[in-house]
Amino acid sequence: MRGAIAAVGVGETPYYRHGKAPGDETLLTLQAIVAACADAGIDPRDINGFASYADDRNAGHTLMRGLGTREMRWASMAWGGGGGGSVAAVGAAAAAIHSGQAEIVVVYRTIAEASSGRLQDAVAHYDMGPHYTLHGISSPAQICGLKTERLIHDGVPRSALSALVRAQYHHASRNPRAQAYGKTLDAATYDAARPIVDPFGLYDCSRENDVSVAVILTSARRARALRKPPVYLLGVAQGGTIGEAWENEPDYGSGGFEAIAGRLWAMAKLGPKEIDVAQIYDNFSGPAVAAIISHGLCSIEEAPELLTFDNLIADGGRMPVNTSGGLIAEGNAHGMGLIAEAVRQLRGESSNPVAGAETCLVTGGPQTPLLSSAVFGTEATL
Repeated sequence: MRGAIAAVGVGETPYYRHGKAPGDETLLTLQAIVAACADAGIDPRDINGFASYADDRNAGHTLMRGLGTREMRWASMAWGGGGGGSVAAVGAAAAAIHSGQAEIVVVYRTIAEASSGRLQDAVAHYDMGPHYTLHGISSPAQICGLKTERLIHDGVPRSALSALVRAQYHHASRNPRAQAYGKTLDAATYDAARPIVDPFGLYDCSRENDVSVAVILTSARRARALRKPPVYLLGVAQGGTIGEAWENEPDYGSGGFEAIAGRLWAMAKLGPKEIDVAQIYDNFSGPAVAAIISHGLCSIEEAPELLTFDNLIADGGRMPVNTSGGLIAEGNAHGMGLIAEAVRQLRGESSNPVAGAETCLVTGGPQTPLLSSAVFGTEATL
């Protein structure tokens, strides 16, 4: 499937403050999909596949009337794992196209507090069994905090978390779509933030927003005739291991991607050293750092030297990460914003372009039961 499928259109609503969107989930979803179609130069009625994740309530059949869909040939949902299903939904869409079951598939995620409730409420029911709740652990922040404490114990410095967050604010400050547009973050302000859950302060945590983001996929053959340069899917993988849930596992602090990274690199016919830019799911800073490590972009031993502010920014950094600002500083679309940014980055449309970037890694949901990752590339990588 390497290079046979391409992303051809991205669309999104503004990132509204949670509970402040001017419409419900269905309206936001339709707005994002129509914008993605305009970006690609296709008629919304020609979409014949729908893919989402995290129990998004906007099933394909509920969108057909608003889009004028001529025929729905594919609809799928990646189960579990919250944002871990974001890239898995891309994989499902790609499989549908590659197998001939659909021709144009839209991948989307929508959050609107007025109709779907708080984002935490939407994801908190995932795999939060009595081994957590009996000890008063009832939120993703608490679980990810425990895992991050283990990561720090294993040798990753707290400075790596600070560097990642400040790099994301640097990128968001130049991204007009971002909630943190025009707002940089220095080390002193980061350090002085009010504590949330050890070891996280306020700036280590992702935002809550009302938003919808959509990305359209189609075959590489069809993509070459459309409006924008295709961004090719080079590899995609999803999966996980049951051990991620238990605190006595030796790799408890890991991002958990070791189980799928090998399959991802094999399909992409690339390795970690050939990635030019990465969009890493950052529900919290610690899991994002863990995901960087478990994909092989650096080791725990290399983290103190590599994971610095200067290395993580688009302006000449050795490993630019989350060039839109990510969930922490752009806004939280449950991972879809990262996929949209990967497409923009490889088209040369990012607010923080990485010079000469040809490959981009995108990840979904570190430290969750379901994990997924993809590598996108330009025409030059085929």
